[in-house]
Amino acid sequence: MVDHMPCDDPRINSQVSREMNYYKEKALSETCEAAVQLRKAGKVVVKDSNLKDLGSTHFKYGVANEHFEVTKYALLETIKEAIPEMWSQEMKMAWGEAYDQLAAAIKAEMRQPS
Repeated sequence: MVDHMPCDDPRINSQVSREMNYYKEKALSETCEAAVQLRKAGKVVVKDSNLKDLGSTHFKYGVANEHFEVTKYALLETIKEAIPEMWSQEMKMAWGEAYDQLAAAIKAEMRQPS
């Protein structure tokens, strides 16, 4: 996923790279869970404690709406490259919907931790 993010700036150091790998894995894991929930229940449900934590962390780091869009693009491109023989417009729409619902839930909780 990081390969598809616009991080060509040579000033990005190894610490940022390590953090990005952690968040890359976290984003994929959370989106996978969202996709499973969407398929089974027709909606994405995130435990309140996880959601509040995700929201406050995104708020703390100044994540903006544009960042969610870049991450969505990177996620979809990564899945497409990982399983090209399975990739279809339907799969793209399903993964996109799962990500969009998860992102909406996170955005709703993006505020100063109490």
